[in-house]
Amino acid sequence: MPTTDELARDIAAALPQTQCTRCGYPDCAAYARAIASGEAGIAQCPPGGAEGVARLAALTGRPVRALDPAHGSEGPLQLAVIDEAWCIGCTLCIKACPVDCIVGAPKAMHTVIGAQCTGCELCIPACPVDCIALVNVSGTRTGWAAWSAEQAERARERYAFRAVRLEQAARDNDARLAAKAEAKLADLGAHSRHTDPAVLERKRAVIAAALARARERRQQRP
Repeated sequence: MPTTDELARDIAAALPQTQCTRCGYPDCAAYARAIASGEAGIAQCPPGGAEGVARLAALTGRPVRALDPAHGSEGPLQLAVIDEAWCIGCTLCIKACPVDCIVGAPKAMHTVIGAQCTGCELCIPACPVDCIALVNVSGTRTGWAAWSAEQAERARERYAFRAVRLEQAARDNDARLAAKAEAKLADLGAHSRHTDPAVLERKRAVIAAALARARERRQQRP
């Protein structure tokens, strides 16, 4: 019998990796772990559709059942398209995209790289001017008939790369803030003879607290 971790890896490999969160979990890997631990059912992934449920049933030994309508319905692959004439360059869709398939700059036109879009739909509610639409690109093909294992693997890789990128950006930001706080402390020390001791102590306490929070955030990150 496979361990829970081994089963979770097998289940994740059977999911379409669209990272759409419609299953009720933050990503496909989290849903896979929930299924493996018995926390979640196998019929909560609309992008995988009926074939996806059958794949998960075979892996887990659970009976095949209909897709749970509470999580959505099986449908064709739909890719996001931005109406560039209405785009205001707010970057909210870029931040919402789980696979970094939207490119653009602040206050500049954005566009979707169609070959990398998973159709997760997360950019739709993020857009404040409603300039993103979904276009059916698979016709009558739905579920795994509209999405390949190769596409799923590429989406998984892009999602993992994005997680690393965001983590590094957060670490870099913490480091910059810490450096500024330490420089401020040094500056306070240099001017301590000309500053009210009580005011100086309050400033030091505020900066020390900021440094402690930054260290705590770094320690909490894997």
